[in-house]
Amino acid sequence: MTPKPSSSFDTIILGAGAAGLMCAIAAGQRGKRVLLLDHADAAGKKILISGGGRCNFTNLHIAPDRFISANRHFCKSALARYTQQDFIALVRKHGIAFHEKTLGQLFCDGSARQIVAMLLAEADAAGVDIRLGHRITEVSHAGSFTVATSFGPFAAPALVLATGGLSIPKMGATSLAHTIATRFGLPLIETRPGLVPLTFTASDLALMLPLSGVALDAVARLDKRQFQEALLFTHRGLSGPAILQVSSYWRSGEAVTLNLLPEMDAAAWLRDRKRARPKAEAKTVLAEHLPQRLAQALAEVHLPPGPIGDLRDAPLNALGAMLNGWRLTPSGTEGYAKAEVTLGGIDTAALSSQTMQANAVPGLFAIGEAVDVTGWLGGYNFQWAWSSGWVAGQAV
Repeated sequence: MTPKPSSSFDTIILGAGAAGLMCAIAAGQRGKRVLLLDHADAAGKKILISGGGRCNFTNLHIAPDRFISANRHFCKSALARYTQQDFIALVRKHGIAFHEKTLGQLFCDGSARQIVAMLLAEADAAGVDIRLGHRITEVSHAGSFTVATSFGPFAAPALVLATGGLSIPKMGATSLAHTIATRFGLPLIETRPGLVPLTFTASDLALMLPLSGVALDAVARLDKRQFQEALLFTHRGLSGPAILQVSSYWRSGEAVTLNLLPEMDAAAWLRDRKRARPKAEAKTVLAEHLPQRLAQALAEVHLPPGPIGDLRDAPLNALGAMLNGWRLTPSGTEGYAKAEVTLGGIDTAALSSQTMQANAVPGLFAIGEAVDVTGWLGGYNFQWAWSSGWVAGQAV
C-alpha cells in the first residue's frame, strides 16, 4: 500500500544549494512551513568548493547586462529587489570577514564554510525543515504537488525547482529540474557548458601543450564581448578567467581573438627594441613583457634565429600583429565536467520575472541555475541564486 504523503508543508523546495537555501529562508521568515529536500548528504556542496574554497559570494558591479539569457530583461526584477548589498548586509550580520579581490569580486577572508553555516543558521531560525539524502523518484500534481522520495512521499501546494544545472556532475549535478519542468509543460532553452575551458585541435596544441601552466594577463574577445583577465595555457588548450568569460558566448566554429599585450602596440614596441637592443635575441626581448616559456615559443615559431637587430621589420610587424590579435578557433570545450555553470535551461518565457512562478502551472516555481539566466564569472551566478531564490520565497 502506497504511504500517504506528509502534507504538513506549505512549500517543498528541491535542492539545498544557494538558490534553494535562500528561497527556504525567505519563505520561512514569512511564516511558511518549508521542506527543503536534497539527494546529497550535505547542503551547499557547490558553495563549499567555490572561489577556491573561499566562496566568491557576490560582485559589487551586478548589472543585468552581465547575465546571458534568451530574454535579457528577465533578470532585472529579481536583481533589483534583492541586490548584492542585501546579501552583503546578511554576511556582515553574521560577522563574516570578506574582501574585494579584483573587478568587484567579493570573497570570504576565511572559508566558504562560513557562508554555508550562515545560510543554515538563517534557515534554522526560520523554521525550515531540511532533509538530506532524499532521492527524488517522482513528482506529480493533483490539487497539490506530491514528491515521492527514497524516504516516502511529501505534499505541498507549492513546489520550487532549485536543483541547478548539469555542471560539475561529480558534485551530484543532475537534470532533475529540467526533467520536472518538461513534465509540467515548461519549455527549455538548449543547455550547454558555460564558464568552461576551451579545447583545440592538434595544430594549435603543438604550441599550447608545452606551455601548460603558463599564465598571463590578456584580453580575450569574441565579437563585441571582451574580457581582460588572466589567461592560462593547459594540456588541452586554454583556460583562466578571460577564457572562461568568453566561453559562455562562444559557439562552435567561431574564432576567439587574444591580445597578449593589451597595454601596448606590440609591433611598434618590437621595432623600438630592435633599435634599442639590437644584439639581444628576440626571445629575450619578448620576455620583457611575456612569460619566458611563451616568449621562447613565439620567437621560435614566428621569427628567424639571431639578434633582433638583424631582423627585417616585416616579421616583427607580423609578430606584433599576432600578439595584439591572435585569432584561434577552438575545437570545443571541456564540457560539463569542468564547466562552472550551465547555460540555457527552463525558458524564462514560461515564468514570471516578479515571482519565478510558472505562468501556466500555479504553485510551481523555478530558480537559480535551473533557469535560463547565466551570469559572468566573479560572483554573478551566486547573486542570481540569492536574488531569484529570495523573490520566489516572497511568493510561495
